[in-house]
Amino acid sequence: MPDYKDATNAIHSGVRQTQEQENSEAIFATSSFAYSSAEEAASKFSGEENGNVYSRFTNPTVELFEKRLATLEKGEAAIATSSGMAALMTMAYSLLSAGDKVVCSRNIFGSTVKFFSTYTTKFGVEVVYVDATDYQAWEDAIDEKTKLCYFETPSNPLYEVVDVQRVADLAHEKGALLCVDTVLATPALQNPLTQGADIVMQSATKFIDGQGRTLGGALISSKEIVEVFTAFMRSAGPCMSPFNAWVLVNGLETLALRMTAHSANALKLAQFLEAHPKVKKVNYGGLPSHKYHELAKRQQKDFGGLLSFEVEGGREAAWQVINSANLVSITGNLGDTKTLVTHPATTTHGRLTDEEKAKAGIVEGLIRVSVGLEDIEDIITDFDGALSQI
Repeated sequence: MPDYKDATNAIHSGVRQTQEQENSEAIFATSSFAYSSAEEAASKFSGEENGNVYSRFTNPTVELFEKRLATLEKGEAAIATSSGMAALMTMAYSLLSAGDKVVCSRNIFGSTVKFFSTYTTKFGVEVVYVDATDYQAWEDAIDEKTKLCYFETPSNPLYEVVDVQRVADLAHEKGALLCVDTVLATPALQNPLTQGADIVMQSATKFIDGQGRTLGGALISSKEIVEVFTAFMRSAGPCMSPFNAWVLVNGLETLALRMTAHSANALKLAQFLEAHPKVKKVNYGGLPSHKYHELAKRQQKDFGGLLSFEVEGGREAAWQVINSANLVSITGNLGDTKTLVTHPATTTHGRLTDEEKAKAGIVEGLIRVSVGLEDIEDIITDFDGALSQI
């Protein structure tokens, strides 16, 4: 591809038109591929000749999604997986061995905590958690045993923002790799690979899809590192289906437009909530009052569509607000065109212990909102009415 801008690459990069001359991307719904001869099959299976072998390894539709996403992330290559958690598993089981150490931020997705604490430790990997923005804690925890550092920025649901370059420098000094989960920003708003990270992890289920239709994940990095992930994929098989890849390819085409609109709506809702007498605190990087506002401005193009806020009265009050809203959907997903709301302490982070929740700042009065693309006045009116029920 020529050196096009992101908006053009989101529509055109990676396209390989077939003999049918289709203008829309094709779905290659096939598990295997046929060859003109036994010699050709042997050559492709051995790797002597490039080409498709089996859809667990490569598929043209999945490959299109990978190429397009890698272009937008400013990476050399990408590998698509069946979900965001499958991407995490692929990374961990590809890179880590018994005796290695992972240093991870504490305020991350609840399932990620469970995966690292329950399954990687099962195979002799040490996992240490630190406060995401305590850079002295990162420096103290990273040592010669550390193979991988991992954090979310912005974090879900408290919108902590981590200085990517600062942690990358600490990790690289000890020979460790840094993976950044930037699912809330997406490549439309942030490119951690240009800020010092070695790997970006995406749950494409969220804003990349954008309509809550399908599951998908991805890892974006150098060609060398992605080849390591590919070897795991061939054996373990957490691959993306061609149909899901097709849905996500089309999601990428409108991602930048949607993220701009999500960001605008989220800022207006955050401003409304911050001024509301029944709201204790609002967590959104677009607010000048937010602790990480300046860093978010420096690292991101905009602030995204997710925020959280805390109400007085704990779980009972939070549930009252959630149950009183009429327009929003109560669901643990995020990144939809619809506005979504959930109670993190009992849903997305419900598997954490009370101690883990306390350390991560997941209090009972916290409500998470994935701000959709409805008219913002309707969204604000809905939350205003719901808050009046406390």
